[in-house]
Amino acid sequence: MPSSAPSFAELLGGCERSAVHLELRDSYAATDRFEAWKRGQRINWEDRESWWHPYDQLIADTVASGVVIRRARVVSEPVSEYVRWEHYVTHANVTAGEQVRWLPRRLATNIPLPGNDFWLFDDALLRVHHFSGDGAVVEDEITADPEAVKLCSAAFETVWERAIPHNRYNV
Repeated sequence: MPSSAPSFAELLGGCERSAVHLELRDSYAATDRFEAWKRGQRINWEDRESWWHPYDQLIADTVASGVVIRRARVVSEPVSEYVRWEHYVTHANVTAGEQVRWLPRRLATNIPLPGNDFWLFDDALLRVHHFSGDGAVVEDEITADPEAVKLCSAAFETVWERAIPHNRYNV
């Protein structure tokens, strides 16, 4: 069944000031890129053409338009193999212009956190990700519910304040 929800590109394209992304899981569904990394394949970061994807260009274009994009990840320690891979490939996110931080889960105990990962656009519109137990996307929910927006915004900002910048977080 096709989704009537706007695409991520449409949501980001309508953004004027900020987009924030909170990730709360220690693993997501495996991808070919993750499987290749597990087999020891590494990205040649000097050869940008080999790894630069449309997502990276979308982020770069959005940041160039003046939108601040921040991503925070709450992670268990020691980190999972998936999070080690995420840390490795975050080079692409940072190169595209995202600001990324990592918060050890033990430092999040007293933060009211939503039950799901999300994107929040201009502190007004949420794209909530619903995952299956094995980390596959089940659906994305779009909402402007003021209470949900308030909770997610406060959670993100608190995580962001406590989190460690990507270039200083060691996995």
